[in-house]
Amino acid sequence: MIEILPETPAIHAEAIEDLFDRTFGPGHFAKTAERLREYSASVPEVNRVAVLDGKVIAVCRVWPLVVGERRDKALFYGPVAVAQDHRGDRLGLRVTEAAIEAGIETGWPAAVLIGAPAYFGEIGFSVTPHGRLTFPGPQDQSRVMVRNLAGDAGQLEGLVTAA
Repeated sequence: MIEILPETPAIHAEAIEDLFDRTFGPGHFAKTAERLREYSASVPEVNRVAVLDGKVIAVCRVWPLVVGERRDKALFYGPVAVAQDHRGDRLGLRVTEAAIEAGIETGWPAAVLIGAPAYFGEIGFSVTPHGRLTFPGPQDQSRVMVRNLAGDAGQLEGLVTAA
């Protein structure tokens, strides 16, 4: 049976990094989204892993952000990765939904995600108006999405940076 749990770094970190490497390859470090992660620490109490027979088979990592001149707080959801032999059963959405619930429970106001609107739209993410959120590097604006957590994601505007 698949369990979805908060990340315990001492137990899960190595398996998560291995899953990211197998899913995205070495090129994932070149993406703009990595600029938001490289000098930050994820939020283990919000991160979620799917575990089957003691092995991490899916993950949604979450990172603190600040947005715009007002320095609004938000969480950056992703990367989301699923082991090859478990793709197609919506496990990526399930771990992301669990991380969203944790973000709400811990009082974070909003979520930001870069991904496929048809996929993540199913769990409440919506594409932001073009240029409303900018990033420290090039980003396909049609994939920039937000969603409310314990506050109003519609208030987010400006440059997205690591907290």
